[in-house]
Amino acid sequence: MSYMFHRHCHAKLPTIERGEGVYLFDHQGKAYLDACGGAAVSNLGHSHQAVKQAMLAQIERVPFVHTGFFTNQNSERLAELICQRMSSQFNHVYLVSGGSEAVESALKMARQYFVERSQPQKRYFIARQQSYHGNTLGALAVGGNEWRREPFKPILSSSHHIPPCYAYRHQHQNESEEEYSLRAANELESKIMELGAENVMAFVAEPIVGATAGAVPATQGYFKRIREICDRYDVLLIMDEVMCGVGRSGTFFAFEQEEAEPDLVCMAKGLGAGYQPIGAVVANDKVYQTIAMGSGFFQHGHTFMAHPVASAAAVATLEAIDDQNLLAAVNHQGAILRQSLEACLADCPYVGDIRGKGLFLGIELVADKQSKTPLAVSSNAAKHVKQQAMANGLMCYPMAGTIDGINGHHILLAPPFIIENHHIEELVEKLGRTLSEVSQAW
Repeated sequence: MSYMFHRHCHAKLPTIERGEGVYLFDHQGKAYLDACGGAAVSNLGHSHQAVKQAMLAQIERVPFVHTGFFTNQNSERLAELICQRMSSQFNHVYLVSGGSEAVESALKMARQYFVERSQPQKRYFIARQQSYHGNTLGALAVGGNEWRREPFKPILSSSHHIPPCYAYRHQHQNESEEEYSLRAANELESKIMELGAENVMAFVAEPIVGATAGAVPATQGYFKRIREICDRYDVLLIMDEVMCGVGRSGTFFAFEQEEAEPDLVCMAKGLGAGYQPIGAVVANDKVYQTIAMGSGFFQHGHTFMAHPVASAAAVATLEAIDDQNLLAAVNHQGAILRQSLEACLADCPYVGDIRGKGLFLGIELVADKQSKTPLAVSSNAAKHVKQQAMANGLMCYPMAGTIDGINGHHILLAPPFIIENHHIEELVEKLGRTLSEVSQAW
């Protein structure tokens, strides 16, 4: 009997014993190639010595201090390193313990920004259907993952949603990429006008939609138009880079590829490479100075924010990304992985789309490639792919509800940045074999 309250009450999970590079080993010695980084977290693999040494050194000095009494060198250095990677208008970082906390903090920051400006009527958030922004109530409210939201709808705050930028499903056959980008982005303007611009605080979006839709990137020009709309109606733009950031897309911030800068950026997951829980909100000067020159007090806080050991892990992670030239590796290995997947799965009638950027790729499964008809919900394809992949010694991240929260299945891949060519060969072989084995039942 387990005394743990697991994610699923009836799950029977193997017990982890150790990790080494891109592999995890259970208590029976079985090896698993980690092709998803847990949940796009383990970007340095599972045994990075420099990160572990940085954590141990901080533990020797002091493991914890409360930010109501002290700052600490590692959190100060981490904030500096993050801001150095951004344009000059970003100079302040709010450190928390994970992605949901980061999004929750950004939402409250946006609200206080307008309260400080004597615009308390600004109360609505707009986000996108088939998005995911976290599991705390505020983050869940702005998220568009209907499966996760449904049981809690009566206690979720008022947020509004527009269709996603999802070219595979929503771009018309006779529509250019530019035309689709503008049409999809203009849904935001229509929603703002419907709600009244005087009532809308912020638009929240993932530059690359993560686990809910399977590494769906925006089309060219989409976020450029989104930025124009936000500026026109005095709406903040919050970019959620919890899953797609910290180099996962091939640039340190995914928004760098979008011709648009946000007002607030949320980070987590890969920020500490999984060695410690940590997240962050990066605020531009407009937001920070409004609060600083107003009340001067952000009415928020968490006990473990700016944790010294977590900050030490994150500093060492960012230094490792630089020292090992891992952004270049993400682009190079990501291209090899995508080409290998396309070659292996090109003739598979149940693979409809392979998409994403860098080492953040999604595979959408379909019943018919030509019509894009999704697999039947009853196929439980995501569940069976995960189970069979684990049996084959491969960790991937399949999900159901890709299209609308009910229909559609996809597989998310987000391996460590240190993945090598022979690991990619193993990944693709095991994934291809897994799909061949489970598809017999579709």
